[in-house]
Amino acid sequence: MAAYLLKRLLLIIPTLFGIMLISFTIIQFAPGGPVERIIAQLQGRDSSIVSRIGGGGSDTLSSGSQAQLGQGSVDSNTSKYRGAQGLDPEFIKSLEKQFGFDKPAYERFFIMMKSYLTFDFGKSYFRDVSVLQLIKEKLPVSISLGLWMMLISYLISIPLGIRKAMKDGEPFDAWTSTVLVVAYAIPGFLFAVLLLILFAGSSFLQIFPSRGLTSDNWEQLSFFGRITDYFWHLTLPLIAMSLTAFTTMTFLTKNSFLDEIRKQYVTTARAKGLSENQVLYGHVFRNAMLLIIAGFPGAFIGAFFAGSLLIETIFSLDGIGLLSFESIEKRDYPVIFATLWIFSLVGLLLNIVADFVYTTVDPRIDFESQEV
Repeated sequence: MAAYLLKRLLLIIPTLFGIMLISFTIIQFAPGGPVERIIAQLQGRDSSIVSRIGGGGSDTLSSGSQAQLGQGSVDSNTSKYRGAQGLDPEFIKSLEKQFGFDKPAYERFFIMMKSYLTFDFGKSYFRDVSVLQLIKEKLPVSISLGLWMMLISYLISIPLGIRKAMKDGEPFDAWTSTVLVVAYAIPGFLFAVLLLILFAGSSFLQIFPSRGLTSDNWEQLSFFGRITDYFWHLTLPLIAMSLTAFTTMTFLTKNSFLDEIRKQYVTTARAKGLSENQVLYGHVFRNAMLLIIAGFPGAFIGAFFAGSLLIETIFSLDGIGLLSFESIEKRDYPVIFATLWIFSLVGLLLNIVADFVYTTVDPRIDFESQEV
């Protein structure tokens, strides 16, 4: 297993490089950029942005930020930027230098990669704070949502999927499948809005809070009061987020167990006089769970990133998903590339962890004898 592990770890390097290179290249062709954003706000007489860049932008755009990339290189012709007519070309050049766009694209990319190897992500373009600090501030919210959503999904979906497999074709399987299909067809964000209207609004019931993870009087609450308040705020977001994951995991579990139950070794085990529980949990469970384990890394990353984006917005939860969305909207490239780097690295490492779990669940699997 050691040789296989070493190969997988070494493959992380070119894989990460390829992900960042493709993403960086795509960004070069994306319309807009931080320079154009500042120009647009200047033309709109946004006094806040003027004050932030009036002194050369040293407080907002550090040298670390200059290594973070996004837009293609530009020349002194201000007409290249929409709305730049009438602005001093020297001012445009100073903006380009502050953002690091005065360097060729290939040079900016390698500067970025060199910095990222030491986890130096620089500063956000539009916030006077380091990217790493921003991620640390938003991470607790996403961790709360992601971990609890996965725990609830697995604890409910796996037993329900096993039960559906054992009752395949019976009324229980039919009506639960109907409920699951209907639940899957409802978009999570739409269900979140419905929950807000029904249980957190003035029109119907005011049972749960409509925003945040804690109440305003959090500091004054007792230990058990804080726990209750925390889960009180998490209830509606978790229900909305778990809807799709719950449905998918249940059907995946059912189909995986059905596939194993129909195999010859199950018939043989039953013929030897083993009980259904001995057959199911002594033989079938181990093999059927391999497919569930294989999907864990993707589910983990989705729970912490893409899956919570709209839910965080609807319930005013300031997490990683909302941060990434706002960064894309504002063309805050240091934050975009930093989150991409971190989540890609975590995802690749989790795939290796999943392989270890594979061998634990079924020792017959030998990755070392296979080609990577």
